[in-house]
Amino acid sequence: MRLDPGTAALLTLPPLFWAGNAVAARLLVGDVPPVALSLARWVIAFVLLLPFAWRGVIRHRAAFARHWRILLLIGPLGVGAYNTLQYLALQTSTPMATSLIASSSPVFILALGAVLFSERARPAQWLGAALSVSGVVLVMVRGDPANLAQLRFVPGDLIMLVANLTWTLYTWLLRKHRPDLPFAPLLLVQIMIGICAIAPFALLEAALSPARITWSGGVATAMVYMAVFPSLLAYWCWDLGVRRVGAVIPVYFANLTPVFAAVLSMWLLADSPRLYHLAALLLIIGGIHLASRRAAPAK
Repeated sequence: MRLDPGTAALLTLPPLFWAGNAVAARLLVGDVPPVALSLARWVIAFVLLLPFAWRGVIRHRAAFARHWRILLLIGPLGVGAYNTLQYLALQTSTPMATSLIASSSPVFILALGAVLFSERARPAQWLGAALSVSGVVLVMVRGDPANLAQLRFVPGDLIMLVANLTWTLYTWLLRKHRPDLPFAPLLLVQIMIGICAIAPFALLEAALSPARITWSGGVATAMVYMAVFPSLLAYWCWDLGVRRVGAVIPVYFANLTPVFAAVLSMWLLADSPRLYHLAALLLIIGGIHLASRRAAPAK
């Protein structure tokens, strides 16, 4: 389907929620170990979703049994791997570097689609990817290309690169092999499988590291936010968006995350908006427009 205003609005919400997730995760460094944070986030999300979805899981149990292979792939990839790797990356990497790496998502999507799923990308999509990435880079360097020289890569950057790959693969699998099931029970089963994938690593983290959760009102509030908005609501918007317009276009919207992160920083830190924020937003929107245009009919 062609990108319409309603779908565009729908796909704008996940990057907004994910920007808040990155800010919250960064604030919790030192208070909550990264793998424990990932596990706690999804356990809370599971508990919140369970009353609304368990009947659907029982009703469609035969369909879940038929699709167990794909569920064992998308659960660990979308719920387990990506979020855990993101929180691990934020332990050693800077928000600037991780956002810059995450901005390569459109290129990952196009390349992986061509290699694994025989999806040929149009030149306009590659140009849209370049414009979108340029907008994110503009935010990362704060409008001055000279700031690129100040970027330093650490182990967390490599972890974020792997996280990017897992989300790309999750998005393509969701587009190509999504079971024809209602969203809520499907997400509940994904979360359950994801929790099972994260739990052994959380136990290993607890055994190897002396760090423990330092509970406070702020920590609890951040975890509830992460369970409701970046988890349940963002995944619903992403799932619906992928079903409507395919796997490629939503990833361009994901590049709005650093822009929203900058806006949240302005709000939280009372920073003034900059001209380069507007320029970056226009570049990203231009990339989305180019990538979502229909191919010209053959003459």
